[in-house]
Amino acid sequence: MVLRSEYADVPAVDLPVHDAVLGRAAEYGELPALIDGLDGTTLSHARLDGFTRRIAAALAETGVRKGDVLALHSPNTILYPAVFYGATRAGAVVTTVHPLATAEEFAKQLRDCAARWVVTVSALLDTARKAAEQAGGVREIFVCDSAEGHRSVEEMLASTAPEPEVAIDPGEDLAALPYSSGTTGTPKGVMLTHRSIATNLAQFYSLIPSGPGDRTLAVLPFFHIYGIAALMNAPLRNGSTVVVLPRFDLGQFLAAIEKHRVNALYVAPPIVLALAKHPAVDGHDLSSLEYIVSAAAPLDAELAEACSRRLGLPPVMQAYGMTELSPGTHAVPRGAQNPPAGTVGKLAPNTEMRITGLDDPARDLGPGEKGEILIRGPQVMKGYLGRPDATDAMIDADGWLHTGDVGRVDADGWLFVVDRVKELIKYKGYQVAPADLEAVLLTHERIADAAVIGVVDGDGNEVPKAYVVPQQGAALTDAEVMAYVAERVAPYKKVRRVEFLDAVPRAASGKILRRELRDRERSSAPS
Repeated sequence: MVLRSEYADVPAVDLPVHDAVLGRAAEYGELPALIDGLDGTTLSHARLDGFTRRIAAALAETGVRKGDVLALHSPNTILYPAVFYGATRAGAVVTTVHPLATAEEFAKQLRDCAARWVVTVSALLDTARKAAEQAGGVREIFVCDSAEGHRSVEEMLASTAPEPEVAIDPGEDLAALPYSSGTTGTPKGVMLTHRSIATNLAQFYSLIPSGPGDRTLAVLPFFHIYGIAALMNAPLRNGSTVVVLPRFDLGQFLAAIEKHRVNALYVAPPIVLALAKHPAVDGHDLSSLEYIVSAAAPLDAELAEACSRRLGLPPVMQAYGMTELSPGTHAVPRGAQNPPAGTVGKLAPNTEMRITGLDDPARDLGPGEKGEILIRGPQVMKGYLGRPDATDAMIDADGWLHTGDVGRVDADGWLFVVDRVKELIKYKGYQVAPADLEAVLLTHERIADAAVIGVVDGDGNEVPKAYVVPQQGAALTDAEVMAYVAERVAPYKKVRRVEFLDAVPRAASGKILRRELRDRERSSAPS
């Protein structure tokens, strides 16, 4: 059956994304929009809007035209949003690049989207230059700070060129071209229009409103769609303040919350884990915090409860979505009374969902039954750049996007995400969700982090293997780990192999990179 949001529809937002986000900047005026969490440098909403207009003018004077692709290659800085919106105001499409990408990875993205312009920082300039050389077609590389031989964003801000007037069709023209993580396949350019991004902001305001006086901490990367939406677009649209950190360092993170009186956190499960378990948390005043939202990867209910209990906060709220959904479809509403543990929330306005059978995709499932999550709504991407076959495989003829996630919905409409379709372990015909076992492992007091994949045993059966990171200084054996899990799960779910690691490989969003673990397993297997 088709499930529909219980919230009233919101009108489609037919505005360019820079106008949707910064349209009230003059009203917010000198309220702080962005604060550098390390040195305290502050940009007001009005000044940020002015910066974007000068950057747009400078880019247009340089030769940037509507439809050109600009690659934004930088860690989080207070200038990142200004460059993003300046580029879209000039008519460009922004493709965001992982700051740790190798030159080869960067070049592949530049070639795939035919990027003509790059904005980077001096620390990453060598990689950007090599990538541009390998890709070809890049006309100029700019830097956010300063570097000899390259124009800087600071110089752009001094431009006296006229502000460009670009006619943008919000429903057709692309605003952003993030690349899917590649954890389950080749990275692909996700075509997101101005309308899909702007409308998704209005949809989520119904679930998690914010406004002037709210302060959130941007430690997850701006290049990722979660960062773009939750840490850049939404708070700036609503007049909130974003405290910016270049990367996650627990000490800096805790100090920034304390110093800047941050009240809202948007994080991924590894940060929830740190807040729940790390001893450094006790050395900081985090009393300003009012709520935490976790997304980008499944969060275990017990871990969420441990974090909330330790910080004296309401339950950690989860949200759900993906790059191809601009990115959100579900969230636990702010102020929800007693949401069930482990839920990723309720459907956002204007959004429909189906749960379909894993063995019979044509069959719609009812409450409590686990199947693939399908989504339809205005936030669905336009498609994958240059990959019509991949687009058709993802979005069917009726407009349903097949997420590849396994979930169930209860009778009250709360969604629970179980795992990825392709990551389920089939042990002697039984389906075992890695996330279930990871949740059990993380309850062990001597385990700091864990990941599970399916591996083939000597009899040709796929069995669960756990990669475990012990707490610092803790002694732990594989037999102890297996026994601990065996006491808490059905026999077919037992962990049957264990390997200890220094760190679980994760994407910047917090998702476990199971592909790297599978590669590690293959490379260690006897030939």
